[in-house]
Amino acid sequence: MSTKKSNDERNNKCDKKTDSLGKELNKLKSEIKKLKQEVKEKDNKLLRSYANLQNYQKTTEKKSQYMENETKKKYLSELIELKELLKKAYEDKDPRAGLKLMLNNLENFFEKEQIKYIDCVGKIFDHNIHHAVTAIEKNDCEDGTILEEIKKGYFIDDKLLRPSQVIVAKKK
Repeated sequence: MSTKKSNDERNNKCDKKTDSLGKELNKLKSEIKKLKQEVKEKDNKLLRSYANLQNYQKTTEKKSQYMENETKKKYLSELIELKELLKKAYEDKDPRAGLKLMLNNLENFFEKEQIKYIDCVGKIFDHNIHHAVTAIEKNDCEDGTILEEIKKGYFIDDKLLRPSQVIVAKKK
């Protein structure tokens, strides 16, 4: 009887282990199924996000192209206006009045676009807004003083659009 009892005990232990392993296996299968579902959901979310990004990029590109075209139209219409004034001045027997009108239109355009002239003659040279074309030796003024402006410089808002090209004084 003792053998039968020990066999029954062993079988009981085996059955308990098998039950335990079966439960563990079912638990793992359930967890794998759950993780597969999570991966699938995250994959779908990633694909949707990627599609949204592509749509955003296309929309942004279209808006950018539209703005570029509108800006181009704005400036080209201003240039057409100036061309017509220049043509009228050219055809006029006394072109001064037409040229004056054109210069006034240009000044108004610059003002509207917040383009400002850099006043530099008599001021001290600043490499951030001036470009020295040459230096002339002079004793009667401070070293680095701007003597002459070759080309006007301009700011647009507070940013440098074009530096002034200048001649600078240099002590002998």
